[in-house]
Amino acid sequence: MGDENTLLKEVKDGILTLTINRPEALNCFNMELLETFGRTLAEIAFDRDVRVVIMTGSTAGKNAFSTGADLKERAGMTQDQVRVYIQTIRNVFTGVEELPKPVIAAVNGYAFGGGLELALACDLRIAASSAQVGLTETSLAVIPGAGGTQRLPRVVGVARAKEMILRARRISAQEGLEIGLFLEVVEPENLLNRTMEIAGEIAANGPVALAQAKYAINKGVEVSLPVGLAIESNAYAVTIPTKDRIEGLTAFREKRKPVYTGE
Repeated sequence: MGDENTLLKEVKDGILTLTINRPEALNCFNMELLETFGRTLAEIAFDRDVRVVIMTGSTAGKNAFSTGADLKERAGMTQDQVRVYIQTIRNVFTGVEELPKPVIAAVNGYAFGGGLELALACDLRIAASSAQVGLTETSLAVIPGAGGTQRLPRVVGVARAKEMILRARRISAQEGLEIGLFLEVVEPENLLNRTMEIAGEIAANGPVALAQAKYAINKGVEVSLPVGLAIESNAYAVTIPTKDRIEGLTAFREKRKPVYTGE
């Protein structure tokens, strides 16, 4: 069993903030933390009290979102143990991507390797101006193994992703903004407030609609337009029999804010 203290949870107004809490290790991922992370994702996937998830890193130590794999732990692993670790971290991050709720990464500091790969698995990324990020694995004679070679080019384009990965280059938050990696860059002291503000706007919308919109976009970008339109049609159909759809129409007619329940 993992140590629950390495992943802090706080729910407020339907927004769950998950804080990676290994500041002494720059919030890097060991197997224990990955097990806790995976278990937490399973717990919140169908929790109606959670509308939006924010991922961030503890700022108790040197400012880091996450510096990826725990290389001290890795050094003591056999080749087979490394294979298990890589499969585990890849699957956990895929779980973030497939969570039926919007996920926002509040990148508060260094995000290297698996740290950036976690952010890439989130739906939106907002960075502190002091953040530095990169997929630097080739400098250690390996490659990104938790989705980085696949998600980075889908976000910033093939040429830029190749340049970053092949050079093992760290970039600033501002450069990340310019290439479309980040939605916004804000001052460090404003990062969580701004992220909560955006999360609040999302949380006010219909939970079933949010899950289906995320699903339709994620799956649709991988297929041809006609297949994507069929995915959208099916995703829309899921929202039609919901109580929330009727509430949305009623609230619009009555000129009031809707109260959605996820039903």
